[in-house]
Amino acid sequence: MLSGMRRVVGVAALLLVAGCSTAESPGGSAPPADPPKGIKVEVVADGLSHPWEVGFLPDGRMLVTERPGRLVLVDKGQKTQIKADLGDVVARGEGGLMGLLVHPDFATTKRFTACFNTANDIRLVTFELDGFQASRVKNPLRDGFPANPSGRHSGCRLSLDKDGSLLVGTGDTARASIPQDRNSLGGKVLKLNLETGEGGVLTYGHRNVQGVAVRKDGLIMAAEHGPDVDDEVNVIKPGANYGWDPSKGGTEGGYDEDVPMTDLERFPDAVPAVWSSGRPTEAICDAVFLEGAEWGDMDGVLAVTALKGSKVLLFTVTVEGGVHSVSIPPELDDTHGRLRGAELGPDKALYVTTSNGTNDKVLKVTRG
Repeated sequence: MLSGMRRVVGVAALLLVAGCSTAESPGGSAPPADPPKGIKVEVVADGLSHPWEVGFLPDGRMLVTERPGRLVLVDKGQKTQIKADLGDVVARGEGGLMGLLVHPDFATTKRFTACFNTANDIRLVTFELDGFQASRVKNPLRDGFPANPSGRHSGCRLSLDKDGSLLVGTGDTARASIPQDRNSLGGKVLKLNLETGEGGVLTYGHRNVQGVAVRKDGLIMAAEHGPDVDDEVNVIKPGANYGWDPSKGGTEGGYDEDVPMTDLERFPDAVPAVWSSGRPTEAICDAVFLEGAEWGDMDGVLAVTALKGSKVLLFTVTVEGGVHSVSIPPELDDTHGRLRGAELGPDKALYVTTSNGTNDKVLKVTRG
């Protein structure tokens, strides 16, 4: 009964739901659309272990973070492990070496920033790449993100805002008070200076942000894990509350996951999701906008990976950020197991990572 109430409260304000149960549609709260034609998937790297993020260097080579605490350079399918000081990475549960962002001025600075769990916190560290070795140059760029010893709800996705700021999606570490605590960096989307790490909370009231995508016009959308119902895609609005409060206003001592993902009764001004999975959840993960003439009528579509759902969901997004429809290409529907990372390459292809634990891959997705 509680789960049913949560679903109704959590998505009642969505324009596309119109009062019907999201569980009735494979597209969640958005109408399903026919899958696109001409999708091609090829393996460009394999033999990886939980590759979390792909970052492209100016020459097209890929830096890949592996959650156990390894950094790999992929060049035309050939993998080389980067020598880097990652001895303080603690890989446990959902935590470890996670998000990665290659700096926009990499051609001159050779810098990239990574996010990882340590024994005490989750932190951002900036590295400088020299051949096949990476040295810490901002150690840390920013630390003190809360962490759960089990690794649960660690976040930590990195993206570049249109103005050059670093966007960081974080998890609430399964601690009830953190999402609504604006003094905590957990359960938030953060906006930081990429060079100094200064900055703070952009949005709050999140459960576990796994994807942050920036459209070329500056629209920011985030993908977030729900509990047993209601994964969410949200439009990020500065200063806004997204309504996750497992503490029930501080009245609940434990982590009550029967509260709505977006609790509009407790927080009437909370921002409703523009898409919700309903039941079952997909464990949606990374998100990226497809761009370029190569995609045809898919130019501007939001691609979101799913771990539990083992698929890619393609969202047609309106100018304002509403979700018009969702489609699932059969070529990426339970064909490669759990899918985690998503990045647009310099060739405008979509690069997706699998997260099955053994012989994981980087997939290149194009449209013929």
